[in-house]
Amino acid sequence: MTAPARFKDLCLDARDHQSQADWWCAALGYVRRDDLEPDGDPRPADWPVPIVDRAGEGPLIWIVPVPEPKILKNRMHVDVVGDTEALIAAGARLVRRRDPVPTPDGIEWDVLADPEGNEFCVFSPEEG
Repeated sequence: MTAPARFKDLCLDARDHQSQADWWCAALGYVRRDDLEPDGDPRPADWPVPIVDRAGEGPLIWIVPVPEPKILKNRMHVDVVGDTEALIAAGARLVRRRDPVPTPDGIEWDVLADPEGNEFCVFSPEEG
């Protein structure tokens, strides 16, 4: 049986989508897709910004401009393998630290928020 849908892209809403695109590019090692198209016309500044994995391994992410700030918890989020302290130094905010000792109700990852408050989970490279 064929599934009725297939994964395409990720989209992230942002008030300042240009700076959020830059932040996520730096955090993930992504680039703006337009930067990979030497003769492509630049998109208008108010259009969504597509960012891509330079190595072609990760999904395309659209950083979409919206007028409202993030208010409530994300219903969907990104999980990354990375260095929590480096992400905090780059502008992420710690939401919840992983539990030092595994427990039935504990978590084994750190929860961070990007500069606009979108939560994401960070797993250690050895866990990823």
